Amino acid sequence: MSKTANPTIEQIREEALAAAKSVSTTADIETLSIRYLGRKGAITQFLRNIASLPPEARPAAGKKANEVKAILEAAFAEAADLLNRSETAFEASIDVSLPGRPVARGALHPVTLIMRRICDIFARLGFSVAEGPEIETDYYNFEALNFPREHPARDMQDTFFVSDDIVLRTHTSPLQVRVMEKQAPPVRIVAPGKVFRCDSDLTHTPMFHQVEGLMVDKGISFGDLKGILTAFVHQMFDEQTSLRFRPSFFPFTEPSAEVDIRCVMCRGDGCRVCSHTGWLEVLGSGMVHPAVLENVGYDTQQYTGFAFGMGVDRIAMLKYGIDDIRKFFENDLRFLTQFE
Repeated sequence: MSKTANPTIEQIREEALAAAKSVSTTADIETLSIRYLGRKGAITQFLRNIASLPPEARPAAGKKANEVKAILEAAFAEAADLLNRSETAFEASIDVSLPGRPVARGALHPVTLIMRRICDIFARLGFSVAEGPEIETDYYNFEALNFPREHPARDMQDTFFVSDDIVLRTHTSPLQVRVMEKQAPPVRIVAPGKVFRCDSDLTHTPMFHQVEGLMVDKGISFGDLKGILTAFVHQMFDEQTSLRFRPSFFPFTEPSAEVDIRCVMCRGDGCRVCSHTGWLEVLGSGMVHPAVLENVGYDTQQYTGFAFGMGVDRIAMLKYGIDDIRKFFENDLRFLTQFE
């Protein structure tokens, strides 16, 4: 509508007719009708202002206003009719019997699928899932896990330091300490999540995923650890997959062991993936070091436990036969949608 304080009846007519030609919906017509013909519309306002005109000009102004009102009513009705006929014709052209267009479905990322699979397996074995912060203090990431300051084992972690005492967690083991601080034995948890290390090649990335596990109770032995991990490997791969335990070293477990499985690619015959050894390393494990239990106030004379940790990305690579970890992060839908 014109911004003029008191538009003439001709200005109102021209603006309204121009607006009626540009409408695209019946709702627009309704808006125009209210704007120009409603109780507070431009025509009504003009009629109210007639009283301020000289007496001899009032009859002609009233007559003209009523003529413009009739013209606008007819113009709005015609525009509404054209729109209704157009919408009806469009609806009639739609064949509702035609099949709908397929809608592309999203798919869970392969790493997400494997992480859920791992957690589901351990849930059936009686473990609960624990989660915690990805930005950790030096105490929880190292010291509480028997990595004292200046300990050479810290060099194994290739850590991203935010400050002297704050790091991007290098493993999800800090959750073991956090849970034990709040919970008396027995404890049986798995801790899935993202971890960060300064490393990048065909099989390593600066950010990757881990699941670590912890069981603490009276009478827990290395035999319990072997039984749990054997059950896990058989459910993740198949019961024909053999595994072996090799002596190793981790500051937070003693004794410690690496766990290898028969190569899932060549079934032990030797191939490029297993460096022709027939075996593939899949996780680290061991009995929880007494120093770690003491740090959370557990009585090491009564309680023992075991811990283990695995790279989810590596398990996914072996499960799906993927030879380059970078494929997980390149966002190629042709690759990712294979894992629905």
